[in-house]
Amino acid sequence: MIVLGIETSCDETSAAVIEDGLLKSNVVLSQEIHREYGGVVPEIASREHEVQLTSIIEMAIERASISKLNLDAIAVTYGAGLMGALLVGLNLAKGLAIGLDIPFLGVNHMEGHLFANMIDNPQMEYPFLCMLVSGGHTQIWSVDSFGEYTLFSNTVDDAAGEAFDKGARILGLKYPGGPEIQREAMGGNPDKYNFPRPRLKRSEYDFSFSGLKTAILYTCKKMTDDEILQNRSDIAASYQEAIIDTLLKKLKKVHQKTNIQKISVAGGVAANSRFREKASDLSEK
Repeated sequence: MIVLGIETSCDETSAAVIEDGLLKSNVVLSQEIHREYGGVVPEIASREHEVQLTSIIEMAIERASISKLNLDAIAVTYGAGLMGALLVGLNLAKGLAIGLDIPFLGVNHMEGHLFANMIDNPQMEYPFLCMLVSGGHTQIWSVDSFGEYTLFSNTVDDAAGEAFDKGARILGLKYPGGPEIQREAMGGNPDKYNFPRPRLKRSEYDFSFSGLKTAILYTCKKMTDDEILQNRSDIAASYQEAIIDTLLKKLKKVHQKTNIQKISVAGGVAANSRFREKASDLSEK
């Protein structure tokens, strides 16, 4: 079975071809235009998808060495994401499916995250915990089987990725903030600044990053621009450490509550090298 997948939920235009579970092609175009605005502008994202999506799909099909007539189904993200951006992918996918007279499959963006690790680890067994940590979401789920999920942790304000972006802006770094903070933090001391690890009275499992963002803002307000630049690596390292500690502390709590032994992480923030390092240390314990 050959399936074309289309993704336009945010600021990346992408298409992939899967044949019998094997990836045949994967084309991703990141919209660099958002860098100058310090974040994703929904209207611009939609317009860029409209301009680029058709050629991205054609490229994915060409790289898979097939034609459109070989497709057995088309899958597309229907949510969660930016409404206008999602509609670009949905409308084109529906049109293609109708034109080719093949099934149209709507895929939930979040559900895709939960199962992303199964691409490289198909032997992964249920149940497992999945920490989903990205620019828009910070959650911990129990995945009991396909279609059966329990949400244990959510953010009450900002997602971890948003916290990285905000910290980067305060430090004068570019968007997206996660990779920039990580790069700057490599030369810094993570213990130099004592940023808070938020605790919520109403839920021991949920996340909150608004206080952490306020802390880095007021830390930098006490400095001149030159002092911020001089101490930027230490501030970035300390801020990154606080975000990661908060994430892993909640993950550990959910693990202790459920006693589920298999744990996966997904989402853009999961690519952070310091997060991976500390998560590996946690798994060994």
